[in-house]
Amino acid sequence: MNAPGEALVKSELEPFSPGPGEVTVKVAGCGVCHTDLGYFYDGVRTTHPLPLVLGHEISGYVTATGEGSASWQDKAVVIPAVIPCGNCDLCRRGRQTICRNQKMPGNDIHGGFATHVTVPANGLCEVNEQRLSAAGLDLADVSVLADAVTTPYLAALQAEVQPGDLAIVVGVGGIGVYAVQIAYAMGASVIAIDIDPAKLVQLHDYGAKLTINGNEIQGRELKKAVQEFAKDNNLPPNEWKIFECSGTPAGQQTAYGLLTFGATLAVVGFTMDKVEIRLSNLMAFHARALGNWGCPPQYYPQALDLALDGKISMKPFIETHPLAEINAVFEAAHAHKLTKRAIMIPES
Repeated sequence: MNAPGEALVKSELEPFSPGPGEVTVKVAGCGVCHTDLGYFYDGVRTTHPLPLVLGHEISGYVTATGEGSASWQDKAVVIPAVIPCGNCDLCRRGRQTICRNQKMPGNDIHGGFATHVTVPANGLCEVNEQRLSAAGLDLADVSVLADAVTTPYLAALQAEVQPGDLAIVVGVGGIGVYAVQIAYAMGASVIAIDIDPAKLVQLHDYGAKLTINGNEIQGRELKKAVQEFAKDNNLPPNEWKIFECSGTPAGQQTAYGLLTFGATLAVVGFTMDKVEIRLSNLMAFHARALGNWGCPPQYYPQALDLALDGKISMKPFIETHPLAEINAVFEAAHAHKLTKRAIMIPES
């Protein structure tokens, strides 16, 4: 990427030689995330100065290792979207997602819309290719584990989703579809809310017990519909787990409007736009709002197991494209014309 909004350009770059504690990965696939579009179209700033290779949902094979990283040679891996240093006080206290020395591909360092990428070896998630094949998946397919799966996975862990909970997912796009499946896998009854009827119909087969079109039911009527569903299904009338995954002002207002006594609001989606809310509702309902910037690497194997064990489905929600088509894919994604999460595949 050069200046925001300019066409992504192809450049010939030699794979960077990995330094101490680093590896070079031959990219199998790199997912297109809403955050990439924010950098490209909306003026969201990257930490690394432009030009910069975008892309932070990366899987591939380790082809070279630096000092101290030889054990990773030739392994199939998923690269964490947020790579903590592992050594600072925050990391030692388990706060890796806010490590101030973290490296995010496509933001702090060059990313995965390339044939190769050099990254810190800290936190790499090894992929068992026999299990991958048995699950009917390719290595490129699990690239989106690095954000689309692990980010809502951490949100569900933080929200302490338990069997018997009522979970509500607002926005079932590239991240929300996995939030629905993860909450269901954790034992919750799940309501999915979106404005796309086709997405809602599909999710009946992937964990959503009730789907609601946000264009048809809004505000107090929406909350009333959720309350009635909870009552009819012997679910808690309070302490709902609400996941805002749309990354839109309307979705954020919808999610906030569903707060009830003891509820947890997990803010998973991102937007540069502002919303107007009555913050005192958190106090009045004794509720809490939580965000999470990515997911600590130690949880990646658990999230990967969900996919390899068939507890979440990936294939129905992804599609692959040649990396050469990245400008067209970005344009389609920005225009909301994609129905699945795009994964870019580099030329051999």
